[in-house]
Amino acid sequence: MFQRIVTTAVATLILGGAAAAQTAVPFALDWKFEGPAAPYFLSIDNGHFTEAGLEVEITEGNGSLDAIPKVATGAFPVGFADINSLMRFLDQNPGAPVTAVMMIYDKPPFAVVGRKSLGVETPADLTGKTLGAPPPDGAWAQFPIFAAENGLDMDQITVEPVGFPVREPMLADGQVQAITGFSFTSTLNTERLGVPADDISVMLMADYGVALYGNAIIVNTAWAEANPELLTGFLGAVADGWKDAIANPEAAVQALLDRNPAADPGLEQRRLQLAIDANVLTPWVREHGMGNIDPVRMATAIEQTKSVYTFAGTPDAALYFDPKYLPTDGSLMLQ
Repeated sequence: MFQRIVTTAVATLILGGAAAAQTAVPFALDWKFEGPAAPYFLSIDNGHFTEAGLEVEITEGNGSLDAIPKVATGAFPVGFADINSLMRFLDQNPGAPVTAVMMIYDKPPFAVVGRKSLGVETPADLTGKTLGAPPPDGAWAQFPIFAAENGLDMDQITVEPVGFPVREPMLADGQVQAITGFSFTSTLNTERLGVPADDISVMLMADYGVALYGNAIIVNTAWAEANPELLTGFLGAVADGWKDAIANPEAAVQALLDRNPAADPGLEQRRLQLAIDANVLTPWVREHGMGNIDPVRMATAIEQTKSVYTFAGTPDAALYFDPKYLPTDGSLMLQ
């Protein structure tokens, strides 16, 4: 019933959005209200969405495999999810009305986080160990590529399916020797549980041969086709929020704390800064601006995915990423 109600609301936006002063646009995150989500709240607080004629309400999620169906069904017109999970979703659900339109994590935060005291510092150390991996986790979805690129035998690694809430606690308690997760999430969460920083090993998959993109803004394609100007305005406001967060991370985290008062300000500012430095403000983005992708790199990413995943259909980058809604006024340059 809930899905039908929300889908009807989105259909109403398609038909009547132009007549309203501010168009309501629900935005589905892939994860909780943590540091890397702060720029979107800053876009609200600093008026960027309002200037684009939008009233944006942000909802937390439970992984990319949670966010993608929300957008594909029309429950949310826009969301935030891992483009690699989107590729597989579209292969398994051909014709689903969802695609990526703005790359955020030019360098993905997929990581294997281990404990040095439990014998995990390098990829080879995972052999004979137990790896905690939540099934909907975007990092776990790419782990077979990481394993293949580093010559690991998956049969020699015990994989323990775990829920997100117990992932870092199990690592901190020594029930598993390593976990998959986003680097800025799992690392700091493990520290917060009392594990010393110098006991934590962080293997960012992008540094170990995984040539993939990360999370992107995704959109319901029917909504996008009916509201191209609104979508371009939304993407411009997202870029402005990230620019504001880069210039003033403390203000960005305050915007987050207004929605999640239980968050640790220092921890979330560190988490946001890690995302900015390692995943968002990459050398490519500094040169070319935020949001678009390199077609050659995307082709490599698809080939790498094919090495560990058998596509039912013919993979096509045009199905997974559509840059036509990106602003062309220079506003995507972050510096």
